[in-house]
This record gives sequence, structure tokens and C-alpha cells, in this order.
Amino acid sequence: MSSRFMPSAALAGMLSVALLPACAAHGVIDAVLVRMAAPMPQGEIIISQHLRRLFFTLGDGHAISYPVAVPKPGKQWRGSTYINGKYVRPAWSPPASVKRDFPNLPAVIAGGSPHNPMGVRALSLERNEIAIHGTDMPWSIGHAVSYGCIRMHNADIRDLYARVNVGTRVIMEP
Repeated sequence: MSSRFMPSAALAGMLSVALLPACAAHGVIDAVLVRMAAPMPQGEIIISQHLRRLFFTLGDGHAISYPVAVPKPGKQWRGSTYINGKYVRPAWSPPASVKRDFPNLPAVIAGGSPHNPMGVRALSLERNEIAIHGTDMPWSIGHAVSYGCIRMHNADIRDLYARVNVGTRVIMEP
């Protein structure tokens, strides 16, 4: 487990009750409140590839933790970036790396299409063709499967989308 995060079962059990009504409006059921080992500024996103969790910092020594799918071997990245766009039911244009592996994909898949892998919301990152987004493949959550993006359950991305703004800092850790 990352030294930065220290989930506390007792704390999560006590405080998640207060968190759930706020998250429940978006249908979130698997986010948990965790205590952080080191204080972090409010409103940052930290993604742990190892834990396959995304943490949204609350600034009081706690974070909301969501399960995610992370990049597969060879597509991982690390470092700091920021959200440069927010999209509802985004269209998807497969990047060149995806088109090489799946040449029959169309140039654009419309938002809302059952074949669109972006889900109901997307937060584009100031990194070439990388986003935090929902998914039409919920079974992929918890695995290393993407071409660089971070996948979330659609209910979870709705909740996170409502909490962040363009300019929100995103940190990807191994």
C-alpha cells in the first residue's frame, strides 16, 4: 500500500455514512472515505496504479477513494498533469495506438453510443489523448487494461465530475 494513503476501517466505517448521501445522489456505492498518511491540498486527484484507486483529496487529511482501471503494461505513465476539459457523453476518436491494434474502428464513435468506451462523462488531461472517464466495460475496473486512460464506473465519474473543475491537478503514481 502506498505510504501516502492509510485507510482506516474504523474511520471509514464512521465517516462513510456522512459521505454516502453526497455520493448517493450520483448512484455511487463503492467509493470509500480514507485517511491519508500525509496531508494533501484540497481538491487534487491522485491515482495509484498499484492500488488501482483514484483518490480525490478533501483537504482535511481525508480523501474519497474510487476503484479504477489503469493503463496496461507498456502504456503506464506517471507524473503531474491537470484537467483541461470536462465532457458529458463525449464522442470518442480512437488514438493512433488503438487504431493500430483495432484497424476496423471508425474514426469517431458518437457520445451515447453503446459502442463508445468513454461512458457518461470524461475529464480530459493535459497529456496527449488521455482522460479519466466512465466506461461501458465495468468488469475492467480494478485491472490494468487501458491505453493510458483511467476508467471509472459511470456512477463514480458522475460524482467526481461534479467535484472537479478545469485546472484540477492530477498526480499519477506507480
